[in-house]
Amino acid sequence: MNPECKLEELDLCGCSITEKQCLILTSALKSNPSHLRDLDLSINEIRNTGVNHLCDVLKDSHCKLEILGLSYCKMTDEGCSAVTSALKSNPSHLRELDLSENKLGDSGVKNLSDLLMNPQCKLEKLNLKDCGITDVSALTQSLTNSNALQFLKALDLRDNKIRDSKQLRDALRDSNCTLR
Repeated sequence: MNPECKLEELDLCGCSITEKQCLILTSALKSNPSHLRDLDLSINEIRNTGVNHLCDVLKDSHCKLEILGLSYCKMTDEGCSAVTSALKSNPSHLRELDLSENKLGDSGVKNLSDLLMNPQCKLEKLNLKDCGITDVSALTQSLTNSNALQFLKALDLRDNKIRDSKQLRDALRDSNCTLR
């Protein structure tokens, strides 16, 4: 990518990007990650391999990404773990994360819970719609044992078969909660 490039928003939603093409894209982004604020790779078959390539950009201390869309990317808990790990090393800029319609399962949510526990995490919007989640205890614990509720304004858990939501409901009644 040209060092003079000042691209702030890149929407590649539904562009048939594959794992290999994601490698090419992330190589370009790595050369100049400081201006991009909004990246949407939703509805592409980048899978865990493509997500792992993207994580090289997310880890970069020059990366200032605020919005990341990865819905419908055929990612599993393995890809979610990679995203979480990358964001834990550079958590302070991301405000919106969309991982909806991926097969993250309970272990993927547990990984995300670790990110929310990071005091530098300022995530305002987290979309986990239809991710195969049944257990939100780790998520609930991270919300109650961190400052996450001070920042998180939107949490989408629709279309998951959550078994026991009482703890989550109680956590959301917290006076610091700004969720809509």
